[in-house]
Amino acid sequence: MNPEAAAPRLALSGSFSTRPISVLAIQLRSLRNNSKNENTSTSLVPVREKSTAVAAAKPSAAASSKGEYIVTKLDDLVSWGRTTSMWPMTFGLACCAVEMMHFAAPRYDMDRFGVVFRASPRQSDVMIVAGTLTNKMAPALRKVYDQMAEPRYVISMGSCANGGGYYHYSYAVVRGCDRIVPVDIYVPGCPPTAEALLYGVLQLKKKIKREKRIKIWYRK
Repeated sequence: MNPEAAAPRLALSGSFSTRPISVLAIQLRSLRNNSKNENTSTSLVPVREKSTAVAAAKPSAAASSKGEYIVTKLDDLVSWGRTTSMWPMTFGLACCAVEMMHFAAPRYDMDRFGVVFRASPRQSDVMIVAGTLTNKMAPALRKVYDQMAEPRYVISMGSCANGGGYYHYSYAVVRGCDRIVPVDIYVPGCPPTAEALLYGVLQLKKKIKREKRIKIWYRK
């Protein structure tokens, strides 16, 4: 049998030489290697940039957390100093001032809390508005408040100071001292007892402890 004549017959029957297979395999391998190199070249650069960015950001984050810790401790220290040395103004307006005097008397011994009444607004940081605030007295109240040192706090003592009380509809009475000065603590009652004012002072201490003035300044 002639081999040249058998070649087309083998081709028709599905047999073919291994040379085209080897060439195709080499081409596929080269294409796969090229695509792999392209993928690595495009994917490595962002990963490197990201890793360097994270590495560069780590020291700043550590410094920030350390600064936050120091600032928080400073806030705690300052708040402790303010809560243990609250010096109210002697600013009685009406009958509630009698209960304020009772509060300052030896029975309750407010000196153990660091509450010492001062006659000068320059040395005070707490104002206790005790009694009815009239329209004529409002400018003097605001003037004394403006003379107090920062930070300053206000306790509104009694129904008259809170909202006018029995004289709410009077033409001569301010319907709440919070229209003249910002109030931190309201003590209800007509008149409130010395124990109620003591409770209001303790609530003001808790409020001062929660303040984070240095942390707010640091974050700005």
